[in-house]
Amino acid sequence: MAEQPLITIKDIGRKYVIGSETIHALKSVSLDINKGEFVALMGPSGSGKSTLMNILGCLDTPTKGEYILNGIRVSDMTDNELAEVRNKEIGFVFQTFNLLPRSSSLDNVALPLVYSGIGKKDRDERAQKALENVGLGNRVDHKPNELSGGQRQRVAVARALINNPSIILADEPTGNLDTKTSVEIMGLLEEIHSKGNTIILVTHEEDIAQHAHRIVRMRDGLIENDYQNVEVKSVSPRLTQMKEKGIDFEEIK
Repeated sequence: MAEQPLITIKDIGRKYVIGSETIHALKSVSLDINKGEFVALMGPSGSGKSTLMNILGCLDTPTKGEYILNGIRVSDMTDNELAEVRNKEIGFVFQTFNLLPRSSSLDNVALPLVYSGIGKKDRDERAQKALENVGLGNRVDHKPNELSGGQRQRVAVARALINNPSIILADEPTGNLDTKTSVEIMGLLEEIHSKGNTIILVTHEEDIAQHAHRIVRMRDGLIENDYQNVEVKSVSPRLTQMKEKGIDFEEIK
């Protein structure tokens, strides 16, 4: 028996009524994403990719259609139910990092565990390990303003992974980073994907999308095309060589 897709959306639509005008941000979108895939979601401004991302991330609900995430029908859930699904099933990485400015790296990473009811000792241990896994074991007490952009994004990645979510949803994760730091973050996402994690990457940057194994392009609220990327761009070999030579991620900058 074939394994069920991790994500199934069927005839998803989303419209917004603004005054006397109705805007159809999504018209009819159907899509399956399997466990372990690395998918880039692309499209110009107004294509519907941000609306679709919000629905996939349980930040918004569709006007029509069905959304099933990891066997859970989430398309008609209440706000409280959606919040619980977000915390358990989805890890978010945002362009603007979305870190608490007055909290340490450790506390920022541990935050999702607070909402899961995990005790402080366990939270701190898991957050420490998560930071070590992204190369920031020596930055646990640093606040965001004491970190570089790349380090802040790695804290955000560690936070996204802390609850072992079904999917990592990365929204323009390199949008505020320079080219060299973008390479670092894409290498980190590649490493995470290689361990079996499912990643959905939302980007308007063609070279960033080329790191994904599948590219879904949107236009005018519809999927324009959906194809396997046969020429995946990878930075992993470069990072592997650096590690073998004992060079830290920081050396990329």
